Amino acid sequence: MIVYGIKNCDSVKKCRAYLQQKQINYVFHDYRSDGITVELVKRFLDELGAEKVLNKRGTSWRQLPEQLKQQADSDGLVDVLLGMPTLIKRPIIDDGQHLTAGFDPQRWDELG
Repeated sequence: MIVYGIKNCDSVKKCRAYLQQKQINYVFHDYRSDGITVELVKRFLDELGAEKVLNKRGTSWRQLPEQLKQQADSDGLVDVLLGMPTLIKRPIIDDGQHLTAGFDPQRWDELG
């Protein structure tokens, strides 16, 4: 399992604490220190869709210049996310078969 995100994000912290509490092995991939690739962003978008990947509710989106918002809403989303990975909903979890955006402990408890 791979957890993608940013280490100081509250949702990522909750997810990681949950996984540790449940003794679930995972690898943490921090966009800031480990980087992010075009291939990874495209995979997120292909499997989850732009609506689930692009976080329009956060501070990063609200502070984004209008030109970049328009670019994100058109064909330039990959470039915008590469330039500002804080716009990617966190965490994104790869369980080896599927990607999931966001952390919902209640849903995870029901699955597991």
